[in-house]
This record gives sequence, structure tokens and C-alpha cells, in this order.
Amino acid sequence: MSELVAVLVVGFGTYASRAVFVVALATRTIPPTVLQALQYVAPAVLSALIVALLIDADGNLALGFPETAGLVVGGAVAYKTRNHILTLIVGMTVFWVLAAFT
Repeated sequence: MSELVAVLVVGFGTYASRAVFVVALATRTIPPTVLQALQYVAPAVLSALIVALLIDADGNLALGFPETAGLVVGGAVAYKTRNHILTLIVGMTVFWVLAAFT
């Protein structure tokens, strides 16, 4: 039962921490400088995911064929479409498929 309570508390906390910003900013106009800065959030998160994928627990570079292929294909999709979600989906799909067969 304690695991269920922990999941519910963490879920509520996560929901509340996100909802506070939506409720607090619902009637306000977001300044253009903030909107411009928010455009860099998706590339920063994608870069963090890539670095986390390429560095092993000891801090060494862990770059094999699946990682390289996923980065190249994902980079090509990002360059061509400028769509962050599509880039993530295609790049990770390539990585997972190649990692499953190697």
C-alpha cells in the first residue's frame, strides 16, 4: 500500500507543480524575451538526452553503430523538418531497432 501512496503523492506533486504556472500565468501576457528564451528549451533537452545516451557510468564516450546511426538520422530529420518531436521519434526508433539487432 505504501508504494501506491508514494506514486499518488509524487503524481499529485508533479501535476501541482506544473498547474501552478498555468494558473498563475493564465491572465498575464508573457514577455517576448521569455517566449524567445523558451524556443531553446526543446533543443537543450534533446542535447541533454543525447549526451546522457553517449556517456557511460564511468564518464567515457560510449559511441557504437546504433548510437551513430540514430544521431545521423535524427540530425538529418532535424535539419530537414525543424520538428523536435519528429526528430526524437525517428532518431530513437533507428537507435532502438539497430540496438535490438546488434
